[in-house]
Amino acid sequence: MKTYLITGGAGFIGSTLSDKLLEMGYKVVVVDNFCDFYNPEVKEKNIKHNLQDNNYKLYRIDIRNKEELSKVFDENNIDAIIHLAAMAGVRPSIENPILYQEVNGIGTQNVLEEAHLHNIKNLVMASSSSVYGNCKEVPFKEEFIVDYAISPYAATKKSNEVMAHVYHHLYDMNIIMLRFFTVYGPKQRPDLAINKFTRLMINNDPIPMFGDGTTSRDYTYVDDIVDGIIKSIHYVEENENVYEIINLGNSNPVSLKEMIDTIGEVLGVTPKIEKLPMQPGDVDRTYADISKAKRLLKYNPKTSFHDGIEKFVEWYKQQK
Repeated sequence: MKTYLITGGAGFIGSTLSDKLLEMGYKVVVVDNFCDFYNPEVKEKNIKHNLQDNNYKLYRIDIRNKEELSKVFDENNIDAIIHLAAMAGVRPSIENPILYQEVNGIGTQNVLEEAHLHNIKNLVMASSSSVYGNCKEVPFKEEFIVDYAISPYAATKKSNEVMAHVYHHLYDMNIIMLRFFTVYGPKQRPDLAINKFTRLMINNDPIPMFGDGTTSRDYTYVDDIVDGIIKSIHYVEENENVYEIINLGNSNPVSLKEMIDTIGEVLGVTPKIEKLPMQPGDVDRTYADISKAKRLLKYNPKTSFHDGIEKFVEWYKQQK
C-alpha cells in the first residue's frame, strides 16, 4: 500500500484530496500548521472524520521548521509527495510579502530538500494561474513567458517552479507543477469570493464588486482538480525524467457579474451590488489552455460552473 505525503493537507484542496486517496486505499500522511489565516476550526472540521482512520496520520507542524519536517520523513516510508502548503491569496500577499516569501519560498525548498535527502523521487506541487499576471493572449499556455508577476504571491509561485526544476536537474526527481485556476466547491476557504458571496446573499447583505463586473476567472470545481492531481501522481510514478508545468483549469472563464448572478439564481435571491474600484494585484482574467493536461494526464474536467455552484450551495446550507 503506497503512502502519500500531503502538505497543507487540512486545507480545502488538501483535505478533499486526502479523502479521495483514502477512499482509493492509500495511506495518507498530512502536514499542516493550522495557521490563523482563516479560522483554524474550518480545517479541524475538514479532517475530523479521518482522525480515527489507521491509514491517516496528521502532523501539526510548519514547513518552515526543517527539524520537525525532517521527522515526518524519518518516521514514514513516503512514496510520493503532494505539496500544497502555502500562504495563499493575492491581496494578503501585498500586505505581508515577507511572510509569503518565507512560507512559499523557504518552506517549499525545505520540502524539496527533505525529499532529496530521503531519496523520494516523485512530487506533484501546486503552482498558480496567478503566475500569468495580466497576460494579454488567451487562453494561457504553459510555454508563455511568465516573468512579469504583479503580486508577491504570484512571484513566490513562479520561484517555486524554478526551484523545483533545480531539484529535478540535480537529483533526477520527477516533478509536476500544477497551475491551479480558481478552485471552488465544498470546503472552499471562507475568505474566497464564492463562499463569501454566498454568505452575504443568504444574509441579505451587499456584494462588494470590484471593477465593472467584466473581470473573469476560469473557475475549476475541486473534484476536477483532485482528479488532475491524482492523475499527475500516477504520471510521475509511471514515467522517468519528468519535469512538467501543467495548467489545471476548466477552460471556460466566467465573469464576476455572471458568477454573482449564478449564485443569486441558485439561492433564489437578487444580489445587492456594491460597486468598488479594482484592487491592486488583481488580474483582469484567467483562462486555461488545458490541452497539455488532456494529452499527458487524460485530464477532463466534468463539472460545469452552474452545477458546481449548486453543489457548493447545497454543501454550504448543510454546514449551517
